[in-house]
Amino acid sequence: MNWIKTILREIYGLFVDDGTFALAILIWLSFMRWTASHLPLSPATSAIMLFAGLALILIESAVRFARRKRQTIRKT
Repeated sequence: MNWIKTILREIYGLFVDDGTFALAILIWLSFMRWTASHLPLSPATSAIMLFAGLALILIESAVRFARRKRQTIRKT
């Protein structure tokens, strides 16, 4: 039965490398969906907010990965 867990873990790893990154994107998309249906925002404003949020999530993830990589290099 371990082989099933291994297969599922590998399939998950194909799509999600960083769980925090994926979760942050899902939360941001859900938030933007909620704001689009509950607040009177123009499509341009919604698009800018969507892009800005996703860009910040990407930058945060890249900085976190670089910091982790730098710490790994210093230890060796």
